[in-house]
Amino acid sequence: MLTNRVKYLRRSEGFDLTQEQLANELGVSRQTIVELEKGRPPSADLLLKVSAFFNKDPRDIFFQSDVASNLQREKNNASTA
Repeated sequence: MLTNRVKYLRRSEGFDLTQEQLANELGVSRQTIVELEKGRPPSADLLLKVSAFFNKDPRDIFFQSDVASNLQREKNNASTA
């Protein structure tokens, strides 16, 4: 599952949007936002739309937590081996 910060950003100060409002801003359905927040990988088009809307690098929204989690898991596995 892809970890992302869409829900956090959507609710953050300066945005404070509902899923419906964000969907309208991006030109997608509310269900698309629900699925995205649950971890469904975005299409390239949606990834770019979300990144542009929040003015963030896509890696900061969609990949940072995944990388940190993987690195931590590898570290834990190495220390128990």
